[in-house]
Amino acid sequence: MTYAIIGSGNVGTALARQFARSGIAVAIANTRGPETLAALADELGARITATTLQQALEADVVILALPFRAHVAVGRAAKDWSGKIVVDAMNTYGVAPEELKGRPSSDVVADAFPGAKVVKTLNQLPARLLAMNPAENGGRRVMFVAGNDEAASASIAGLVDSLGFAPISLGKINEGGALLGLGGPLVLQNLIKQG
Repeated sequence: MTYAIIGSGNVGTALARQFARSGIAVAIANTRGPETLAALADELGARITATTLQQALEADVVILALPFRAHVAVGRAAKDWSGKIVVDAMNTYGVAPEELKGRPSSDVVADAFPGAKVVKTLNQLPARLLAMNPAENGGRRVMFVAGNDEAASASIAGLVDSLGFAPISLGKINEGGALLGLGGPLVLQNLIKQG
């Protein structure tokens, strides 16, 4: 499996730090070009590769860590999303509920990535906590996972586990995934799973 993070703000950088800490190779891209990410890639080591957006979109798993509305342009940047997993690590800050038309935000994201399997995760913690070692007080920081495709959700739960978090499945997007939307009861919850 190959991985790419789209976005180099607080969340994208926090995720890159987790990949580096875990020794998992990942590409990171933004709309400004790989030269703007060179210092971060140098700091984090050989497993983190600054790349173009187009190169990043070739990954098997594309992690969206950018402002919510920016996902539409990323979706248009590739002709075919079939066979890919798109991880929605975004929150809908500044997006009016009417814009979502009563739908879970990950379903809205899925519309922009036809053929992809969308999984919601890596969005519940503030970037500061997301960047920290998930091991805490003898346990691991919980990361919730929701998706409509069982195999894709299981694959991403495995990634979350490899990053050091304790993955907890919430089922489908319209079920448990709704708990991870902005204002949902699980957003900003720093829970520790013991054992």
